[in-house]
Formats: sequence, C-alpha cells, structure tokens
Amino acid sequence: MPRYMVVRAFDCGEDEMPEVGLRSRKVIEGNYPEITWEHSHVVVLDDGRVMTYCVYGGPSEEMVREHGNDLGRHTIKDVFEIAGDVTPADFPG
Repeated sequence: MPRYMVVRAFDCGEDEMPEVGLRSRKVIEGNYPEITWEHSHVVVLDDGRVMTYCVYGGPSEEMVREHGNDLGRHTIKDVFEIAGDVTPADFPG
C-alpha cells in the first residue's frame, strides 16, 4: 500500500492538538478504514502556529486528502508519496 507524507499548517495552538489528534483518529476509524495513520511529527513555529508532518498508508493520495478535508482546522501544504525509508544503519561506515 502506498505511504504518504502530509504537511499541514493548523489554525490552532499546541494546547489544542490532542483534541485534533483524537478527531483525526475518529475520522479515520469511522470514515476511512483503508487509511493507516503511522505517526506524526509536530512542530511549533516561533509565532505559535503548529505544523505537522504526518505519515499515512492509504490506497490513494485523493483518499488521504479527503481525510484531511474532513478533519478540518488546517491547510494541507503538500502531500508526497514516500519512496522509501532509510536509517543510519543503512549506511555502515
């Protein structure tokens, strides 16, 4: 199944992100069982805005975007299909 990195800018602060995460999970479980939310990296910019970099497995980019639209409270900045993963162990010295 393809995997995607979704870059988002939220319209809420860091203190509201647990609520957003719970809503994301409920939207996936209720409406998009084909999508798997693997993990997210959350960053807080100097002005307090929240950005996330989320990894999802899903049948299509369109479905992952649909989930984002249903979630609300953010703008999708970009979606990338993940070509692969590497770690330092993949490059022995």
